[in-house]
Amino acid sequence: MDVTLVTALRDLLETPASVAIYRCVGEPGQQRWLTRARLRVEDTVATADSLWVDPDTLPRLDDVPRRLQSLKERAVIQDREGSQWVTYFPLATERDVIGVLELHTASRPRPASQRLVTSVLRIYHNFQGLLDYSERDTLTGLLNRKTFDESFLKAVSELPLRASAAQDERRQAEVHPRYWLGVLDIDHFKSINDRFGHLIGDEVLLLLSRLMRSTFRFNDLLYRFGGEEFVVLMRCENEEDAAQAFERFRHNTEHYAFPQVGRITVSIGFTQIRAGDSPAGAFERADKAVYHAKGAGRNQVQSHATLIAQGQMSEATHLSDVELF
Repeated sequence: MDVTLVTALRDLLETPASVAIYRCVGEPGQQRWLTRARLRVEDTVATADSLWVDPDTLPRLDDVPRRLQSLKERAVIQDREGSQWVTYFPLATERDVIGVLELHTASRPRPASQRLVTSVLRIYHNFQGLLDYSERDTLTGLLNRKTFDESFLKAVSELPLRASAAQDERRQAEVHPRYWLGVLDIDHFKSINDRFGHLIGDEVLLLLSRLMRSTFRFNDLLYRFGGEEFVVLMRCENEEDAAQAFERFRHNTEHYAFPQVGRITVSIGFTQIRAGDSPAGAFERADKAVYHAKGAGRNQVQSHATLIAQGQMSEATHLSDVELF
């Protein structure tokens, strides 16, 4: 949608030098500018930062003070930079201001042009609200189950296909992304609803989702699948890094004081996503690791691959990578 927006504005306005959308990402104190879409007058397609970009390579918020001012004040700001004029428009959702539209022009934009951009941004705002309604869980604001398959299959498409023995040596030197799927389940959540009521149970889910956002990285994809079950799709170099991320969340949850309820714990299972994986197949492996964690006492993180290697679980066999229902 961001690409569509910058393309439309470049076509509607009087030959802007560039149109770009920058989102504010990261935790307070460590926030950065992520380029969501940037289109110059000579470009045929928009450019953007990768979803899995290293945050340390992105500019900090205060590196672009006028952009930051537009974000904080929710105001349209104009500034002269060399031979160009730069106009900053805040981008807002129902919840917050999430970014800035940055317009570079050779001359100061006329009031009619500013009104046009503002009108288009109102449509963008409304459409963003519809997308959030269809793609996000209404209680927690996390992504919902419907959006999972597309992100999962995109991650699988970036994995190398199974190599023949003759290709293994050549591919050892190549660097490929590694993705991990984690399933998080609140321990004894039914007893929380039974003892305190569903309203308090919903508050626990909401607070846990906020804890997820503050614990995992901004580019880790966080989902609520329903009830007390949550899913994380992340990119890590190895299993140890993934295990540490999940262990950090387990620890943060255990030591967080939930109002009225007190302390709760989570059981977590995770697996590496494989070439040719289906969403259901990878989820099943992670879910089995969760089941093992609960059977072993709860409040722990279990790796499916480690459980297989230790002989505590057997690898499921399928006739093919395609599952028929």
